[in-house]
Amino acid sequence: QVLLVESGGGLVQVGGSLRLSCAASGRTFSNYALGWFRQAPGKEREFVAAISRNGGNTYCADSVKGRFTISRENAKNTVYLQMNSLKPEDTAVYSCAADLTPTTYSGSYLPTKYEYDYWGQGTQVTVSS
Repeated sequence: QVLLVESGGGLVQVGGSLRLSCAASGRTFSNYALGWFRQAPGKEREFVAAISRNGGNTYCADSVKGRFTISRENAKNTVYLQMNSLKPEDTAVYSCAADLTPTTYSGSYLPTKYEYDYWGQGTQVTVSS
């Protein structure tokens, strides 16, 4: 079991930046690959970004590529999502998720969006124009 708590959301103007944090507690943080998802009202949940257990492999959706960066700091049991050049369409509830990757897998393995086991409650990001 792992508990995930997001922070850093808020209201920002178009073109602004925010950094989301997700603090994890419970099992060994370095055993988890981590991801960020978002869901806007009336829309399906979107898989935004992911980072492997060893931090050496990352994924960003085309919709945020070049603007968002995912990173992790294992010493602080925290994963981050740096969001720059924000657009109104980035408005959503952002949630982090964790996948307990088997240790027999490469540390660079990136789970698909269907493999995440644990979820945070989410943090609201609103981009105003």
